[in-house]
Amino acid sequence: MINFDALLNSEQTYAELAATVSQADLQPASDAQIDRMLALLDGLSDADVTFDPVDTDANDPYAAAGEETIGWSLAHLIAHVTASSEEGAAFSSVLARGVALTERPRYETPWRDLDTHAKCIQRLEESRRIRNAYLMTWPDTPHLDVQREGMSDGFLKFLGGKLNAVGCFVLGLGHEAGHLAQMEAVRAQALAARRA
Repeated sequence: MINFDALLNSEQTYAELAATVSQADLQPASDAQIDRMLALLDGLSDADVTFDPVDTDANDPYAAAGEETIGWSLAHLIAHVTASSEEGAAFSSVLARGVALTERPRYETPWRDLDTHAKCIQRLEESRRIRNAYLMTWPDTPHLDVQREGMSDGFLKFLGGKLNAVGCFVLGLGHEAGHLAQMEAVRAQALAARRA
C-alpha cells in the first residue's frame, strides 16, 4: 500500500513519494482506496449521500457561479476524486507508452447526477474498472523516463518536479487520499442529521 501521510502532512512532495512507489503498487493502492470509499457508503441512504454538509473552509474558485463556498456532499466528493484519479491513470497510460502528453485528459461526472446511493457505488466501481484498464495499457517495459509536460512553474514546485507514469498515477491517488478525511466528516454529519 502507498502511505500518503508524509505527503498529506507536507513533509514530502509528490515527486519524492512517487520515487518510492513501483508499478506493482498502483493497482492494489487504487483498489484499496475504492474499497475504503465503498466502506464509507456502507449503511447510508440516498439522502445521506446527497446531504449538504456545513463546511466553513469551502472555497472552490473553479466551481460554478454561486457554488464556490458550498459544502460538498459525499456524491460531490466521489465525482471529484474519481475524476482526478482517472486523470492520473490516463496520464500514466500515455506516458508509459512513451508519449509526453500535455493536455489534461480529465472528465468529471456531474455531481448532481449522483443522486442515489446506488449511483455512488456504480461510479466507484466504474472508476475502479477505468483505473485498472489504464494500468493494463502499460507496455511490458514502460517508458518511465517520459514525463508529463505543460505544467505551470507553480504546479511543478508544488509537485516537487515533473512526474512520470508512476508519478501521475500517484498524483491522482494522493489527491483522492487528501479528501478521505473530508468524506469521513461528511458521513458523520449526514448520520448526525439523520438522528436529529
